[in-house]
Amino acid sequence: MNVLKLADLDVKGKRVFIRADLNVPQDETGRITDDTRIRASVPAIQMALEKGAAVMVTSHLGRPTEGEMKPEDSLAPIAHRLAELLGRKVPVIDNWVDGGFEVKPGDVVLLENCRVNKGEKKNNDELAQKLAKLCDVYVNDAFGTAHRAEATTHGIAKYAPVACAGPLLGAELDALGRALENPKRPLVAIVAGSKVSTKLTILKSLAGKVDQLIVGGGIANTFMVADDLPIGESLAELDLVEEARNIMDMMDERGASVPIPEDVVVANELSVHARANRVDANDVQPDDMILDIGPKTSAKLASIIAHAGTIVWNGPVGVFEFDQFGGGTKMLAAAIAHSPAFSIAGGGDTLAAIAKYGIEKQIDYISTGGGAFLEFLEGKKLPAVEVLEQRANG
Repeated sequence: MNVLKLADLDVKGKRVFIRADLNVPQDETGRITDDTRIRASVPAIQMALEKGAAVMVTSHLGRPTEGEMKPEDSLAPIAHRLAELLGRKVPVIDNWVDGGFEVKPGDVVLLENCRVNKGEKKNNDELAQKLAKLCDVYVNDAFGTAHRAEATTHGIAKYAPVACAGPLLGAELDALGRALENPKRPLVAIVAGSKVSTKLTILKSLAGKVDQLIVGGGIANTFMVADDLPIGESLAELDLVEEARNIMDMMDERGASVPIPEDVVVANELSVHARANRVDANDVQPDDMILDIGPKTSAKLASIIAHAGTIVWNGPVGVFEFDQFGGGTKMLAAAIAHSPAFSIAGGGDTLAAIAKYGIEKQIDYISTGGGAFLEFLEGKKLPAVEVLEQRANG
């Protein structure tokens, strides 16, 4: 993708405004429970500091009400963690939209929660122009919000003297481009989750590109109905069975396929104490719930993954939070980890599975963006990226 990159710019002595994604989970006391996004944002900040810039960083956190700053909306805990990672002070600046604060070259400040600013979510033009006046160079390093046109992700990029991508955003775009625009074949996509409806457009988009479309979870159950298999009491969307049939037909016409489970793991209840039973896909009983794929299906899918050239993974194939229903996801995770293919994974549940099975280092690229990752898979233009492309092209 043709965008300017921070790495290629001389920003010495310049005011650099970085839109990061520091929206991390916290417990009820405000303690950060997972700092992955903060750590992922450090390289852009360090790069700008090392180049001698005066650095301003902002992010959203949670879902604050615009115009109302509450204690739980503050970026203060994030500033504390950033200071530890950077080994320097990171002051937090309140009421920063109109300027009036000082930041010297070689220093960094954290501008308080940008979603508290009136007009942020609606991409207010007047707000965007005010933000642009704060800087010489605008850097978007927040892939997780790239699918949203907001004042700090889109509007400011229209008006800042220079607008570019940070290293995290650049790496996301490079990895996704490599996986989908010119992939090494066979291209295998794993799309799993409870609902077909939330991922229907993704499935349709991928059906025209991939060589194997592996479906799992409630999505697979809907495809099983489309293949005339019994699913008992399992989660499925019966009104979308025809759509599932169309996707299977579309894949067949291209000589590609949607592998349907041959065996499954069922139970009569979903709980940590539920007894898991493996049955053939034809033998699911009326009171059974399908909660995982069976070992025969897992082995078949692992073989497909072993021979892939590129793997895109979004979603676990069973209720992996309970170990008795995690066998399929665990086997697929191991297959992806050991495959020579280029692998990219994204989505909250996927990241949780990767962490549970300890394969972080064996995935080539782990996307930090949930919604943005999915919209990219759908083939949608991401507004925050589109505006950087427009700026780069004059």
